[in-house]
Amino acid sequence: MGLFGKIRNALKKTKDNVAHKMRQLFLKNKIGNDFYDELEEILISSDVSVRTAEDVVEQVKEEAIGNKIKDEQFVTDLLKDILEDTLNEAEMPEITYPCVIMFVGVNGVGKTTTIGKVANYFVSQKKSVTVAAADTFRAAASDQLNIWADRAKVRIVKHEEGSDPSAVIFDAVASAKAKGTDVVLVDTAGRLHVKENLMNELKKMDRVVTREYPEAAFYKLLVLDATTGQNAVNQARVFDEAVELDGIVLTKLDGTAKGGFVFSLCGELGIPVVFAGVGEKIDDLVPFDAEEFVEGFF
Repeated sequence: MGLFGKIRNALKKTKDNVAHKMRQLFLKNKIGNDFYDELEEILISSDVSVRTAEDVVEQVKEEAIGNKIKDEQFVTDLLKDILEDTLNEAEMPEITYPCVIMFVGVNGVGKTTTIGKVANYFVSQKKSVTVAAADTFRAAASDQLNIWADRAKVRIVKHEEGSDPSAVIFDAVASAKAKGTDVVLVDTAGRLHVKENLMNELKKMDRVVTREYPEAAFYKLLVLDATTGQNAVNQARVFDEAVELDGIVLTKLDGTAKGGFVFSLCGELGIPVVFAGVGEKIDDLVPFDAEEFVEGFF
């Protein structure tokens, strides 16, 4: 199954939810003020933030009125174009090598699994990969990462449980430099985004990479559970303030019926979605594409 098929199928719950409401809207209302009010409500009910929904609908309204168009297909296509533009407001990072990618996020979003899938993705791109098991707090976290590293056939650097996470990163970076590794993927402990001491620890790990491997490109990706909805935007805002995020990895995209918060992530926060998890298998992770996401959304 190709990229488009995977994203489209993953968004089936969201598409069914939104498409039904859109059909009802066009059947019930002529394209006028009531129509636009209800269109805004549909977007909000799909977890698009109020601010983003208002902005998108206002753009649709201005364009449709300016062209004196009241055709259903025109308005639908216009809405898709504006939503795609909203996603593209966040500039996608261009991955260069060698690089270090640090994955952050709260507990339970699937960071370790995601790293295994991202490792597999880079291997499929003919890149050498090392993973750093810097989640030294969760029991058996490194064992879980080890399983994924074996599946992806990549090296892993790990210390004993309870070790200093920054020491793991130090060793992983030193190893990567010595071996000429293309990509270092860093797992970190899940943390509540409201816990200041844990966020400070992330900043420390950030400094280790910057100091020890300045020649490498350094990216910080937040792993978000797509079923979280609007709360994901709050998580992104706080992590971005702590470590200046370069992008998002969405997990469980196939499990949500309300994928609209993604538009708020990109439009309001300016943080792009880099990868999307669309299933449980190791190859069920795809590079994010705005056009394909919008086509899958409706």
